[in-house]
Order: sequence, then C-alpha cells, then structure tokens
Amino acid sequence: MFNLLLGVVVVIFVIAISFLLLQISGKNSLYSRADDGEVIGTLSDMAVALGGSIDVEEEEDWQEGDFRFEGVHYRYNSDILTFLFMGVDKMTEVQDAEDGADGGQSDANFLLVLNPHNRKISVIGIPRDTMTEVEVYDLDGSYLGMTKAQLAVQHGFGDGRKTSCERSVKAVSNLFYRLPIHGYCAINMGAIPLINDAVGGVDLQAAETLDFGEYRVTEGEQLHLEGMDAYYYLHNRDINKARTADGRLKRQKQYLVAYAAKALAATKNDLTFPVSLYGILSKYMVTDISVDEVGYLATQILNYSFDSDDMYVLEGEIKDGERFEEFYVDEDALYRLILKIFYEEIE
Repeated sequence: MFNLLLGVVVVIFVIAISFLLLQISGKNSLYSRADDGEVIGTLSDMAVALGGSIDVEEEEDWQEGDFRFEGVHYRYNSDILTFLFMGVDKMTEVQDAEDGADGGQSDANFLLVLNPHNRKISVIGIPRDTMTEVEVYDLDGSYLGMTKAQLAVQHGFGDGRKTSCERSVKAVSNLFYRLPIHGYCAINMGAIPLINDAVGGVDLQAAETLDFGEYRVTEGEQLHLEGMDAYYYLHNRDINKARTADGRLKRQKQYLVAYAAKALAATKNDLTFPVSLYGILSKYMVTDISVDEVGYLATQILNYSFDSDDMYVLEGEIKDGERFEEFYVDEDALYRLILKIFYEEIE
C-alpha cells in the first residue's frame, strides 16, 4: 500500500514539474522572438518631432529610450507580449496556395496584447482595408517590390502558410512603427463554427440588421450563435454597399469581447482548454505559437482582465479607391494609442 501511494505521489510530482518546465520553456521562447529596439528608437524620435524631449533631468529615474511628451514621462513596457491573429477568407482546411498570389486574404486582423504589469488584455482591431506598405509577388512567387495597398492582400502574397503569415506580421509591425510581434495565428474562416461551439456558443445582441438569404437577424435581437450562424455573423457583408467592412469589424469586435469572457471562464474551469482548442483548430490554423507556449499563456491569462473598454479599433478615414475602399489610419491617434497600451507613465 505504501509503495502504491509513493508511486502516485511520484507521478503527481513528475507531472507538476513537467508542467512547470513547460511554462518556463514557453515563456523563454516567447520573449526571445522579438527585439523592441526599433520601436523604442522610432517612437522616441517621433516624440521629439512632435514637440517632446529626451532630455534627462537630474532628479528623475531616466532610462535609455524614455521620452517626455506633452509633459508626461513615458517608458516602453518591454514585458508586454503581442500576437497577431488573422481570419483568412478560406473555408477549407489549410492548404498550399496554388500560386504566389493565392494565399488567401486576411479579412480579420487583431493584435492581442498581454500586459503583465497591470494584468490586462488589450485587443486592437485593424480594418482589412488599412492602407500600408505590402510586399508584392507575381504568380510564380518572384518579388516585384513594395506598394501601398490594403493590409488584407498581404497574406495573399504567399504560400497560405508560414510565408504568408510572416509577411503579414512584417506589414503590421511596420504599420505600428516596427512594433515587436511575438507570435502569429492565422485561422481559416471555416473554423469559426468549431471555435464558437468549443465554448458552448456565444450570446450577444445583433449589432446591425443583416439579411444574407441563408441568415437574417434584426438589430438589437438577442442571439445565441451556434455552428454556421457564428460564421455568417462574423464574416458576411454586403459587398455591393459602401462601408460594410466597417460594420463587419464592429460585429467582430463585439463577438470577441463576448467570446473572450466564455473562453476565460472555460480556462479557469479546465486549464487544458486552450491546449484542447489548439488541437481542434490544428487543421485550419497556421501559427508559430507552440503547445508549450500555449501552456504558459493559459496559466497567465487566468489572472488577467478584459472587457469592452480594452477593445480598440484603429481610427482613420475611409476613401473610395479606384476599385476598392481604402482605409487611411489617423497617425496621431495611432501614436497616442501606442503610448496608451505599450508605454507606461513614470511618476
């Protein structure tokens, strides 16, 4: 009997140590991925250009990269983790692109930001039509140069897998002044019902009236989204009407807040839930976030807070392009958003 109990204790001990090592491994690998030097230098220079200063005052706690802007002493929070999540307009499981421009467009783009200092989760929605510098390739995959185009098309110029994702990460990082991004996750839209149903469906009020033939809802209607209804609500829009991408982004923002609450609750109830979800999505997903990193993140977010006030969408102006709508970011608003989320005010 004693030997049996000892064996059980040993097994539990080994499992505990293994899980701890998994967390440590995940943490170290995440933080080793990105260098924050470029964004620190760029934003410090911008602060000066906008009338701020990088002068050191004798009585202040001043570090390299700090600056003063509009009377406030700012310091970059290098402990933040940032991830790019993309929803790709393909219903199938992940497949190799047929050519160099068939990787699928990223209709949804969100930056997930984890701040261990205040234990808050922030999410930044980036409109698919955001005009930024993208790399262009021909059908054979030969590089043609850089051009200003909608962010969504960058994922299309690639293999539909790692290359497409890495190019999108670079485009978003450049849009945010070389912001370091620690990981990416691109999910084909066909996985939406799986993601949704994994938490038992999502409840919310319809943000707008929708009529897509196979799916109709009225603004203000109470919804319980299950299966393909979640896909219709998040993906569909009337492409024959202007500004409908903006409405879809608002629906996606609304859904993410509701889904996050259920996912956090599921994780608190079962710490293995994120790893299980990882497995469910594996065939529809391309990511550089490993299982051990997911294990580390799962233990961290249990103590984090997230609500609608922590959900942001880039401000800017929509213009009619030659063929498609174009969204131009308000650079001043973007700069202030970066200061709010990625910097700390030093008293």
